Amino acid sequence: MTFANIKSILKNNIREYAMVLALVVIMILFQILTGGVLFMPLNITNIILQNSYVLILAVGMLLVILTGNVDLSVGSVAAFIGAISAVFMVTYKMPVIVAVPLCLVIGALVGAWQGFWIAYVRIPAFIVTLAGMLVFRGLTMVLLKGQTLSPFAESFQAIANGFLPDNLKIGNLNMLTIIIGIVLSVIFIYVELKGLKNKKKYNFEVLPFGITAAKIAIIVIAINLLTYSLAAYKGIPLVLILIASLIAIYTFITQKTILGRHIYALGGNEKAARLSGIKIKKVKFLVFVNMGVLAALAGLVVAGRLDAATPKAGTNFELDAIAACFIGGASASGGIGKIMGAIIGALFMGVLNNGMSIMGVGIDWQQAIKGLVLLAAVAFDVYTKTKSSAE
Repeated sequence: MTFANIKSILKNNIREYAMVLALVVIMILFQILTGGVLFMPLNITNIILQNSYVLILAVGMLLVILTGNVDLSVGSVAAFIGAISAVFMVTYKMPVIVAVPLCLVIGALVGAWQGFWIAYVRIPAFIVTLAGMLVFRGLTMVLLKGQTLSPFAESFQAIANGFLPDNLKIGNLNMLTIIIGIVLSVIFIYVELKGLKNKKKYNFEVLPFGITAAKIAIIVIAINLLTYSLAAYKGIPLVLILIASLIAIYTFITQKTILGRHIYALGGNEKAARLSGIKIKKVKFLVFVNMGVLAALAGLVVAGRLDAATPKAGTNFELDAIAACFIGGASASGGIGKIMGAIIGALFMGVLNNGMSIMGVGIDWQQAIKGLVLLAAVAFDVYTKTKSSAE
């Protein structure tokens, strides 16, 4: 492989590599500025728990953004579903095993309602979801009557605050977590090498093996450092297993299925997608149904973490999710973005929030800095596109 080929591959993936590098840099920076607090096992766990809702919403929001749309209602929908879950489980004592699936179904219906207006009536998503933001925030107030409703059953709280049971302990280390880290590392190496073999088989451009090996080694080290850190506290949070499952499922959907290819095609060029025979109305509808389900899931996680449903829950969640996607490499014009990019963007925002909070930076300055980071990410996207077009 020539230097020009390597340069071309790196150039085509510049947003992905740039965000990974930015995440590493900001983590090292805050580790130094906080005097080592950032990487403490307790704080690593807190970052995961505190940002679980953003990670869940970012997965769904990426699909919406890939179609060239945006959903402003997800924070209000999360609050609405949280309120419904409290009415079911706290007021009417409904079993958790019944209430949770029912809440997810209601979330799907909310997504279907909005998807209908967007896909079939052709009202712009911005308007429909802005209306949804107001409607579902109002319904949350009506359900809760302006008050907080609690407490939830411990089994429900465990969704957001629980940890994987681990009876294999050596000293303070949860050995099951260490073993899971090793198993994940082996699986990752196998998948990467198999993917590399398949690319070579079909004569796709690939990076030199040395660079690929370095990439695999860095990720394997990161996986094991994370699991070691979690093992030194209470082990693997249940919500992390949920998030990892979502990442695996939606990465498969976006990269390996016909629906995933249709979503990218729709965002790339809607007219061309229609002429190609893609049922664009159906694709848009399904994307918003999916967003409704994940917004509901995020609402359940937040309610479980707070052990309460509150009228103000979900405030600005939509902004966090949208920012995570754009910072993670999604294009504002649609058709470009990856699930892992959105996750990296969400982690970037989470580390930024956590680091600034540890340092005692006020909420006002935190908001200003987050806004500047978002602007810089989108500006970088525009710059790279303009440069590519010029060449």
